[in-house]
Amino acid sequence: MSKSVSTGDLISVKSTLVQTAKHNSQVVYKHYQRALAQWPKDILRPNVSFQNAMQRRIDRQTTPPTEHRDASVIANDALTTVPTAARFDENAELQQVNVLYSFLENRYTKKYPLSEHLMKPQSYPGYYENLVKELEEAPTRSWFQRQINKWKGSLRMT
Repeated sequence: MSKSVSTGDLISVKSTLVQTAKHNSQVVYKHYQRALAQWPKDILRPNVSFQNAMQRRIDRQTTPPTEHRDASVIANDALTTVPTAARFDENAELQQVNVLYSFLENRYTKKYPLSEHLMKPQSYPGYYENLVKELEEAPTRSWFQRQINKWKGSLRMT
């Protein structure tokens, strides 16, 4: 015996699915926000922000797509297809959030520590220490100090 499904039942199921998807995207969104709040600022390139780039991507992913009546549109006498937004995949997004957390927690540095031999090459044992020192000093240098360092570098090369 088959039971007929009413339009009200279909609308109810559809609204439940939409609410579940919305809840899932909100959970993922909160995880992203928490991870990005802990992400360190780039002092060498303050005008390029990883957080802003990720925020735009998250906003695009978690915003519900606008529905198109017809996927094909005729514009300028040419038939074109309107791209539709990618479907939200909660598991894939949670895996990506997990990767962000793994970088924040330095899981890979702990799992694969660098040996002393690698960090102090025989040809120039202080190379990495000097590099870190240089990177820490670079954002606070004045224009004049940068020009002097550029001049010193060009003299060294000749």
